[in-house]
Amino acid sequence: MGWKIDKGEWQGVSLDGLSVMGVVHASGTLGDVNETVYPVKSVLIVDDKASPEQRLALRDFAQKMGGQLLADVVHVEYQPISFSLADNSVHSMKAEMVAGKLAKIATRPMEGHDQICHNEEVWYQPLTPVDHAMPAYTLANSYNGPGLGTAWSSPYKRSAFVASFHYSE
Repeated sequence: MGWKIDKGEWQGVSLDGLSVMGVVHASGTLGDVNETVYPVKSVLIVDDKASPEQRLALRDFAQKMGGQLLADVVHVEYQPISFSLADNSVHSMKAEMVAGKLAKIATRPMEGHDQICHNEEVWYQPLTPVDHAMPAYTLANSYNGPGLGTAWSSPYKRSAFVASFHYSE
């Protein structure tokens, strides 16, 4: 999961233009309301452009937004994070967020051939609070870094959301 902050602050610290990503290793399917996935471990990847004060604020912000999924941070990395959103709109459902060579999420809109039974509905909800979420097809979902004792690449699934958010203290 990741957040690109266009404009805003956290606890009085400006986060304009910065990003943070959370990578989670759980014992089961995230978002499954019938089974527990806890305990989970997570790695935070913080924008390397952030000052020391902004790094702390980004970490705190991500943990607040990610809730229990980001409660047990076992490692923090500082990497360049790029984010692109087609047409600057979540409705495009075409987004990409990359953190150095450690993590990548890329999505595209759902298409007719992505349907399994043609009676599709959203089963798993977004994992963090959002204003508006669009289900999207995952082209890339990978992590290859320290801290979790595992690396993965899980592309080509109906497993993502592209969303907008805001937070007011």
